[in-house]
Amino acid sequence: MWASSSCGLKILPQKPLTFNQSSSSSSSHQLQSPCRPNGLPIQFQFQFQPTRRKLINISSILLTTIVSPFASSWAETEEAVELERYTDVDEGFTLLRPKSWIKVEKAGATLLFEDPSKGSNNVGVVVTPVRLTSLAEFGDPEFVSNKLIQAEKRKESTKDVEIVSFRERPREKGDVQVYEFEYNLDSTRGGLKKIFSAAFVASKKLYLLNIAHSQQPPLSNGKRMMLEKVLHSFDVPSST
Repeated sequence: MWASSSCGLKILPQKPLTFNQSSSSSSSHQLQSPCRPNGLPIQFQFQFQPTRRKLINISSILLTTIVSPFASSWAETEEAVELERYTDVDEGFTLLRPKSWIKVEKAGATLLFEDPSKGSNNVGVVVTPVRLTSLAEFGDPEFVSNKLIQAEKRKESTKDVEIVSFRERPREKGDVQVYEFEYNLDSTRGGLKKIFSAAFVASKKLYLLNIAHSQQPPLSNGKRMMLEKVLHSFDVPSST
């Protein structure tokens, strides 16, 4: 799991990246030209140019060519996933989690839920004591995203990693400061994965959330929305 390495305090030097500010959020950024360390561009896009005769059956063609090898288990998972609130009062965090996913024990993880149909799909949290009082003391979202990417690159299992976006979650007065990240990971452990991460500091503790999901087949819109709900729900428990 990434958490133990991502909690370190060393920052390795990294080549400057060019980011464009997203029009949809004043605090979000998108990587313009991601490249592998060897300079080759990373492509995760599927291109499909149907003829006029195929337009009518485009939905069935996509299902057959992309989803077919995984149709049974993936479709069932897509239908079955519901979210429920999980709160750890002792550690001081809360989040939505897939109701059907199983809680498992893993060294270094404060909390870990796994997809019973594919264990590499998981939601994990690590809580670590720090001397910081806020995440801003550690760095801005770009700085922390570079930290996460460097941690992934140091893993022997990592073949390639591409930052997609980073941002500070919009908040109201009194809300905890939360950074959110998205990146693509190609690993010898599970192949292509979509990673969503979030981090915040509260009560002299660093809270790190990691959501990993296979991109074989690519995420559907519904599955992506579900994972983003989990990401955005990670927070300190509300005081009632």
